[in-house]
Formats: sequence, C-alpha cells, structure tokens
Amino acid sequence: MPKPVSYRKLIMKLKRAGCTGPFSGAKHQFVACRGIKIWIPNPHGSDIGPKILKRIIVQINISEKEFENL
Repeated sequence: MPKPVSYRKLIMKLKRAGCTGPFSGAKHQFVACRGIKIWIPNPHGSDIGPKILKRIIVQINISEKEFENL
C-alpha cells in the first residue's frame, strides 16, 4: 500500500506523472491524465489515505513504486 500523502504532494506527483489540473468539478476537483478524468479528494487538513491513493494509482496506470519515486 502507498504511504499517505498531503493534498499538495499528491498534486505535485500527478503533475510529474503527466497529468494536468486540478480543475473544478461538480463536488470534487479532477485532473486530466492520459485522456481520462481522475477525481481527487477535496483539500482538507489531513493526509490522503492509502486506499484512495491506490485507486488513483490504478487509474493513471503506473505502479506504486513509480508513484513513490515521483
């Protein structure tokens, strides 16, 4: 499982993976990555947990190891 990261760190890693955004959505923001929209959690004070990170990693089609190294 990936380690929890802050919202800011998640956005930085997604941009390094080739995603653009974040853009405003209906209730949540999203990033555009490889032709798909990936919904991301709203910025809060706490870190983003491993379950949500795992879903995002699967959607952008990279390994957990690659994500950790971004």
